[in-house]
Amino acid sequence: MIRKMTFSLMALAIALVLPGCDKSTKTGEEYSSSSAAESMLRERVKFNDDWRFFKYEAGDTVDKLIYDVRPSAEEHQDDKAADAMPTEAVALQANQAALKPYVLPTANRFIASPEDRHIRPQGNPGSEFPFVKQLFDDSDWQAVTLPHDWAIEGPFYEGWEAPVGGGMGRLPSPGVGWYRKSFDVPISDAGKSVFLDIDGAMSYSIVWLNGKLVGGWPYGYASYRLNLTPYLKAGESNQLAIRLDNPPASSRWYPGGGLYRNVWLTKTNAVHVGQWGTQVTTPQVSKEKATIDFSVTIENDLKESVAITAKTSLYALDEAGSKAGTVVASFAPLSATVAPSQSEVLSASLSLDKPRLWGPLPTQTPNRYLAVTTLEQDGKAIDQYETRFGIRALKFDGTKGVLVNGEPIYIQGANQHHDLGALGAAFNVRAAERQLEILREMGTNAIRMAHNPPARELLELTDRMGFLVVDEIFDVWERKKTPLDFHLIFPEWSEPDTRAFIRRDRNHPSVIMWSIGNEVGEQYTGDAGAVVAQRLQSIVKEEDPTRPTAASMNFAKPDMPLSGVTDTISLNYQGEGIRNAPAYAHLQGIRTSPLYPAFHQKFPEKLILSSENAAAVSSRGEYFFPVAEGISAPIADGAGGDPNSAHVSAYELYTAPFGSSADKVLGSLALHPYVGGGFVWSGWDYLGEPTPYYSARSSYFGVIDLAGFKKDRFYLYQAHWRPELPMAHILPHWNWPDRVGKVTPVHVFTSGDEAELFLNGESLGRKKKAEYTYRLRWDNVIYQPGKLDVVAYKDGQPWAQKSVETTDKAQTLTVVPDRSEIRTDGEDLAFVTVRVVDEKGRTIPNAKHTLTFTLEGPGEIVATDNGDPTDLVSFTSHERKAFNGLALVIIKAHSSSAHAGSAEAKNKGRLKLTVMSPDLKGSSAEISLKP
Repeated sequence: MIRKMTFSLMALAIALVLPGCDKSTKTGEEYSSSSAAESMLRERVKFNDDWRFFKYEAGDTVDKLIYDVRPSAEEHQDDKAADAMPTEAVALQANQAALKPYVLPTANRFIASPEDRHIRPQGNPGSEFPFVKQLFDDSDWQAVTLPHDWAIEGPFYEGWEAPVGGGMGRLPSPGVGWYRKSFDVPISDAGKSVFLDIDGAMSYSIVWLNGKLVGGWPYGYASYRLNLTPYLKAGESNQLAIRLDNPPASSRWYPGGGLYRNVWLTKTNAVHVGQWGTQVTTPQVSKEKATIDFSVTIENDLKESVAITAKTSLYALDEAGSKAGTVVASFAPLSATVAPSQSEVLSASLSLDKPRLWGPLPTQTPNRYLAVTTLEQDGKAIDQYETRFGIRALKFDGTKGVLVNGEPIYIQGANQHHDLGALGAAFNVRAAERQLEILREMGTNAIRMAHNPPARELLELTDRMGFLVVDEIFDVWERKKTPLDFHLIFPEWSEPDTRAFIRRDRNHPSVIMWSIGNEVGEQYTGDAGAVVAQRLQSIVKEEDPTRPTAASMNFAKPDMPLSGVTDTISLNYQGEGIRNAPAYAHLQGIRTSPLYPAFHQKFPEKLILSSENAAAVSSRGEYFFPVAEGISAPIADGAGGDPNSAHVSAYELYTAPFGSSADKVLGSLALHPYVGGGFVWSGWDYLGEPTPYYSARSSYFGVIDLAGFKKDRFYLYQAHWRPELPMAHILPHWNWPDRVGKVTPVHVFTSGDEAELFLNGESLGRKKKAEYTYRLRWDNVIYQPGKLDVVAYKDGQPWAQKSVETTDKAQTLTVVPDRSEIRTDGEDLAFVTVRVVDEKGRTIPNAKHTLTFTLEGPGEIVATDNGDPTDLVSFTSHERKAFNGLALVIIKAHSSSAHAGSAEAKNKGRLKLTVMSPDLKGSSAEISLKP
């Protein structure tokens, strides 16, 4: 069975001017949609529909179309300490044929020296393998729509002998899988250049078209392009086949699997703007005037020279990213003759009066511009390319920190992994936007991409929402952290990966810094490690001299060679000290006194950032006794941790062995005002790395749990990061029938400077925050049922109030969507919170009732979750227990075009979610649909 999809130029031109067109097509190399004629200059469409997918089962005989031989991973320790020293690579000798020589040439355009580029051998490996052939019958393969994470549906593996342990999320991400797609190319496309753009493929992707090996890219987080033109059959059906190979023991967290980001088909004329072919910089910026430098790379795929003129005009964009008015400025036309099969870079500058500056919220505005570049040959337009950018001035000072447009911006940052919780690695714009919205509510103004290039749409969000970004590329270099991680391909691929990463992301105004590595093993290898760092540093500077570099260090000290290579000092945990507090004295591992002063003394001119701090752990709503007396303590069984339930106390005092509590971190930063701020580990919980209980599926590090529900720690950060917000928060909950008459400590987080606590109307005392403290503690409260009230004060005046009550028994459920309306594009999502409440509507803080979810209307339940890191029920299940009173349902509407005329279309105006539970009154909520 061969399925076909035709992409004609006219059909795309019509689609682009219809309302409701996918806005994500505005994130990169685009053309103006002001007229059908302009739209036809460049055709770029999402290539996400109508794929077929197959994955070998465990124990199957796998095909031999390998990228390269790999070492054994039999001795991998799943729960290896996160700060363990990386080790040397294992030397290997190939004992079977591999496809690496045929894949390496894909990297050539990102390798500077011609001598280092790769020559493809003769031959066409894999051509006789059935999966790459056009007539192969894939009708029994799974039909999928991209982005697709092949592992997220599970099932979760359980037990210590599982094929995938807690470190990689207990999900079946390792393995070999294939994707196939048949599509028609109209005869009118003969002579055009046609490209396949893959935003993310996990991992070791190799691509065949019509039985011919085209190329590939091994790094699973890289975005890359393949030129399909030599292999296409215009006027006929064409068959794509993509092989992915995700190794076991290849990651310290959940990597996902498959074509997990968008895939695009791009068609241009033979002479066109190249991939990521523009660069915009703003070397001089003020409120009165800005200098804008612009360069464009023109590629000529013809066999003769071509004379070209490039014309570029600037437009302002509104908040939604649409053109706001007419042309605001134009560069002088640029002309060149481009040799056959060569490229040419053209550059220009202009001065713009009264520029609308891009800057981070809340004190600045993330204004953006659009550069529209039109290529002309003999006076006729042949290509049009759009570049979104922002005008801003950046400065990095060893004393003042990060300055944006002259304003010091203290970094209140969060580290974020790439997965989207119950959705897995499959990227979704709305899910990522929701993560950023909740982080912003906490006071977050910056994101560190840990530890890999993000989806490009995520940077579009940070641009639009006004976040600062540290864009990071590698977690390892030549030395390994897991047996089969990126160190295996670093020697050949680190240069092309780095250059491609920067060219893709360099026009995003939210990106303020490039991070070339995270806690790499080369910290331990002296001058040899510094040589590797300097090579990467030089590559970055060749590609983008306008932004500083970083390499996050958890071991290297000020006098070590690697510390001096990068432009900034990026410290993981070393600033506040590692295992240096009394409670950590018995632990083995890296031990470091607070090192902010030593680094500042050695590098007084360099910006210092705390690139990772805290590594505090907790399970939302779980509280264990007794409570640690100090401000920070390592998690241990019986001391903040319960090995039977595999949960961690939410008093927010407990940390990974190498970490520190939020209280200790905030105090240390305040004591060292020259530090430019830092990034908490981590903003959200993420799949994998469940320190300290590796029987679980997901981390305990997040300030926000995997489902998006706020832990108590959220309010500690909010109180400090948003001092203007009147707020107070009490912990723990007050449902403790087995603790009547027992000491039950009460802690308060508030943006006020003092507070008074009341139990059943009786004052338990008024307390004032001491300097460098971030919570108020009443550690001797004797529990009795009833009501806790706190009244917070600021400067002696009432500031905020909060209450916590003992609830009655569970009576009913409440169902509240995050939005009342979603689009029918098949991608927009509604996140629905379900609460177990008593007759007064109060959430039962320890409720764990079994819930059942049903949906009516033209949509589906995509996933469910509850934020419990130990819950091994599949995310696709429509039945799940509440975790401490809460559960989450993720819903999408079916694409209106896909279901036009179907029975589902009769109810196209709404979706209705109903939630039921035995012995409780069920509830429902409706979500309206819009085209």
